[in-house]
Amino acid sequence: MRRRPGLSTRMKLALSYAGFLFVAGALLLAVVWGFLLRYVPDNSQGLLGISPNRYLLVHTFAPAAAVAMAFLLVFGLVGGWLLAGRMLAPLTRITEAARTAGKGSLSHRIRMEGRQDEFRELSDAFDSMLEQLESHVAEQQRFAANASHELRTPLAISRTLLDLARQDPAQDRADIIERLHTVNTRAIDLTEALLLLSRGERGTFTRESVDLSLLAEEAAETLLPLAEQRRITLDVTGATAVTSGSAELLLRMVTNLVQNAIVHNLPADGTVTVHTEMYGDTSVLRVENTGRPLPPELVPTLTEPFRRGTDRVRTDEHAGVGLGLAIVHSIVRAHDGTLGLSPRPTGGLVVTVRLPAAP
Repeated sequence: MRRRPGLSTRMKLALSYAGFLFVAGALLLAVVWGFLLRYVPDNSQGLLGISPNRYLLVHTFAPAAAVAMAFLLVFGLVGGWLLAGRMLAPLTRITEAARTAGKGSLSHRIRMEGRQDEFRELSDAFDSMLEQLESHVAEQQRFAANASHELRTPLAISRTLLDLARQDPAQDRADIIERLHTVNTRAIDLTEALLLLSRGERGTFTRESVDLSLLAEEAAETLLPLAEQRRITLDVTGATAVTSGSAELLLRMVTNLVQNAIVHNLPADGTVTVHTEMYGDTSVLRVENTGRPLPPELVPTLTEPFRRGTDRVRTDEHAGVGLGLAIVHSIVRAHDGTLGLSPRPTGGLVVTVRLPAAP
């Protein structure tokens, strides 16, 4: 944005210092002059016949007062300029850091020394913002790279199958079509998951009153055939838990959690428990499943995009695209909630979602 040139902040502060000093000096001289002249007689004899009269005193004091005022003005300008420069030096460092960040270098930090004051608070806040921004940009870059890699795989497979069908007409076309359908379905699922993740991060949705207990029952009913196929016991317990948000996104969140709990479970005879409750002004959804023990260092990384958790048990037909918990995390953040993951001592995972209760 182009602006008209104007006085710098340093010059404005210097002029302000000089102006205040000049006014203070003028007031002081006016007070002295007033009290002094008050007790000096206005006659030719002066005070006791030996002191000058008021006329002589005024003509003697006026030039000295003018010189003093000129000195105060110059001293205020010079001193104000030096003091303003010293006081604004931290702001200059912050401005240089902002220009550096504007050129794309987010690794630069100010790290201003000294005791706490307003400029150092601003510096620390700016450093914190740069750190978060750098982390977010790096995360987006990794996400874009991973998404490109994941999308390239089904496209490469499709091209290979098409080349094979073109080069060898004797190939079973039904088998090739079926394999192409499977690969294309996976690419579509991945694309839809990426779009849903992007929508959740933007937070562009209409809020309405949503009961998490009803969503839990709907998700459990939808995934019951999968649970029965894997011989997993699926239970929904708890009470009404009403929050405010998008019913579609929240249903996807619950469905992803329940599906993950079923897929990443014991090979057979496992359990999945979905529990909802109100805790104060918070709506709580907890999904707990059995399974093999999880390394503690693995659990915090499960919400990262394309992190499939290689140490978790799953079948190939439900390997997914690695965005299940990432989508859950994105939806929870878009609804101003928190997502907690903790491993069960006997194996498996406990996922707790806390969302603000509806007004």
